[in-house]
Amino acid sequence: MDLQFTPEELAFRQEVREWVAAHLPREISDKVHGGLRLSRDDLQAWAKTLGRQGWLGYGWPKAFGGPGWNAIQKHLFEEECARAGAPRIVPFGPVMVAPVIMAFGSAEQQARFLPGIASGDVWWSQGYSEPGSGSDLASVKTRAERDGDHYIVNGQKTWTTLGQYGDWIFCLVRTSTEGKPQTGISFLLIDMKSPGVTVRPIIMLDGEHEVNEVFFDNVRVPANNLIGEENKGWTYAKHLLAHERTNIADVNRAKRELERLKRIAKAEGLWDDQRFRDQIALLEVDIVALEMMVLRVLSAERSGKQSLDVAGLLKIRGSEIQQRYSELMMQAAGPYALPFIQEAMEAGWQGDAALGGLWPGAAYHCAPLASTYFNLRKTTIYGGSNEVQRNIVSQTVLG
Repeated sequence: MDLQFTPEELAFRQEVREWVAAHLPREISDKVHGGLRLSRDDLQAWAKTLGRQGWLGYGWPKAFGGPGWNAIQKHLFEEECARAGAPRIVPFGPVMVAPVIMAFGSAEQQARFLPGIASGDVWWSQGYSEPGSGSDLASVKTRAERDGDHYIVNGQKTWTTLGQYGDWIFCLVRTSTEGKPQTGISFLLIDMKSPGVTVRPIIMLDGEHEVNEVFFDNVRVPANNLIGEENKGWTYAKHLLAHERTNIADVNRAKRELERLKRIAKAEGLWDDQRFRDQIALLEVDIVALEMMVLRVLSAERSGKQSLDVAGLLKIRGSEIQQRYSELMMQAAGPYALPFIQEAMEAGWQGDAALGGLWPGAAYHCAPLASTYFNLRKTTIYGGSNEVQRNIVSQTVLG
């Protein structure tokens, strides 16, 4: 196992680093490094910048308009973007539905949908979870009944991240009740501007609008929006979830946020507290271990050896690490991490500079910490809860 990068790979890293430095707007990277809210315009601007370079679909093969990078090049690209403070690519289009369309879609569907994803012009949402179907996706109840050359869709999806911005949504829908639950599911692409589609916001504790409910009331969807075969959607969903769980691990963001944690600890006078610094050291050890796991997989791919299917392990460890660094950040700020005055921040008011920031006694970096902490409690649940992932891993290892 060789974990060292070759001279060619190091040259590639430098190329990406220089390009990102030249094209990433400072106002966006400052928000990312400070943990502040990114607007739709911020996310879309960076997506379109990558799209013009042909890098938004950075994991795509050349045959579908991607750069054709190998696994190591993709890792280095992600690492350099995270290091520079680039927004995390919204995964639903380029990372999740695009590989499904490439693998199982028709040539017409590929020509129709992939260019808009690659350019960043079309915003995709994910329609998997329902009020009674989360980790147990086989129990989805949203129905799609065939009516000539259309499907009539009725039902509800929930926890639809950034669905308020969506142009299209890919959905698991039930097209049959025969046999096992998994055998009656289909994978359908739905235009969110279709009559009968309603997006209702779910406002979180901190006042943020990140997730939504999506309702389908007799929505007519052309049958040629069905990916692959009817009732084979479970197979396509598993293909997609492997990409999602690897993406959730996000070791490169963890490395960036570790450095942010250190800055906060120093600013708050906790760097000299041995017990608190021990917690940072333990976190850093686990981040390095997670990175080694990723590099082992990359080394196996480079050598042509069959790598282990570690998507579940990466998801478990990566999501737990995200929760730990957010918790330590909030602990470092103490009570000043609690208030989150969104309206004031949007208006550009950051408090009295003479007093240190957003409100008396608090510093600018404290403002989003409680919000981030509560938001990241979800990471061990979505994409398949960690309890379920542990069962899958144990079955794989122990049989």
